[in-house]
Amino acid sequence: MKKWALAFLTLTLVVVLAACGNKTKDEASSNTSSTKPVKLVVGASAVPHAEILEFIKPKLKAEGVDLEVKIFTDYILPNTQLFEKQLDANFFQHKPYLDDQNQKNNFNLVPVTSVHVEPFGAYSKKHKAITEIPDKGIIAIPNDATNGGRALLLLAKNGLITLKEGAGISATKKDIIANPKNLEIKEFEAAQLPRVLPEVDLALINTNYALAAKLVPTKDALFIEDKDSPYANLLVARPDNKDSDAIQKLAKALTTPEVKQFIEDKYQGAIVPAF
Repeated sequence: MKKWALAFLTLTLVVVLAACGNKTKDEASSNTSSTKPVKLVVGASAVPHAEILEFIKPKLKAEGVDLEVKIFTDYILPNTQLFEKQLDANFFQHKPYLDDQNQKNNFNLVPVTSVHVEPFGAYSKKHKAITEIPDKGIIAIPNDATNGGRALLLLAKNGLITLKEGAGISATKKDIIANPKNLEIKEFEAAQLPRVLPEVDLALINTNYALAAKLVPTKDALFIEDKDSPYANLLVARPDNKDSDAIQKLAKALTTPEVKQFIEDKYQGAIVPAF
């Protein structure tokens, strides 16, 4: 009888230990699963947006976010792919452009945080001063609504044209009421502006494309926006993921003192932190 009881007790102990062992394995598996990095795919212009994202990759990795940067050379696809959920976020645009694209395409993309300002500049390979721009000179500007209006406002601010009262960021060539030099204003896709620069008298180029073309805005631009420009570049997401833990970690990482220092050191005033 004692032998039977001892055998029963031993068998029970083995079953209990096996169960505990399985539980431990299950818990370990669960813990491993919970710490698996979350992947974020973010669309960005090559300069400076992708460079800033690459700078924060190690910090995000340490926080469990695996950041993949997808580079775009245009301003259309990053929003389209974000809306279609091929991207988790994008980083390339300011709010007036985002608002315009949402309205035109029935998107509902939302800003998450402001990161930096890219003061818009006017460049020339033919002239060294604004006074040298000739009568009937050719001026190249972006063909998208918000950046085109932004270019016209900068031309007006520097006395080359006059816009009708109330013309704002949505200004078009139809809003020009005075053009003393009879300048010919031509519209190009923003990414093409550095390439047409040698062929025109003046080109107003978005800073990311200027930097990619090895132009230094603070040195090479004939004139440039003030540093208090309201066109802050944004991290943009969708309503369904903007508050997710991974997106919020990305937003926080983009607005740290370390990123501010990185922007100031690398771009020397061509890019200005907006936080």
